[in-house]
Amino acid sequence: MVKSSFIRKSHNVTVLMYHLVCPAKYRRVVFSADVDDTLKKVCLDITDRYEIYFLEIGTDKDHVHFLIQSVPTLSPKDIVQTVKSITAREIFKRNPEVRKELWGGALWSSGYFMTTVGQNAGEDVIAKYVKNQGNNDYQQLYRSPMNPNQMSLFMQ
Repeated sequence: MVKSSFIRKSHNVTVLMYHLVCPAKYRRVVFSADVDDTLKKVCLDITDRYEIYFLEIGTDKDHVHFLIQSVPTLSPKDIVQTVKSITAREIFKRNPEVRKELWGGALWSSGYFMTTVGQNAGEDVIAKYVKNQGNNDYQQLYRSPMNPNQMSLFMQ
């Protein structure tokens, strides 16, 4: 199982993780294999540009689960805003058929669910929960390959 790791900065060391659930607008079923692929690529692009690290991403027909690690300078609201706005813009651009399904012009509903995740027991429990969502409908799009030996990305 993939684990989070310490993010080291000049004056702090943190392990801050969140379970974020974003429902599609109107709870429409818009996550096809193509949209899932776009979502995964966009999230990995977000990681390259922001200090938002996706430990796991999964879709369940009409909503998406994210297991995210970030830094204390980004509030949970900042993380949600960044993830929702960039993924929506890019999915609409790369998968124009999704815009036709959502007559209001928004990919995500205005609401979301977010909770903190503990590094030890909580992380495994949430990862298992995310993986087992929706019985057979859950599609795991991404699982971070990082382990403590590959964490040079976090060690700045």
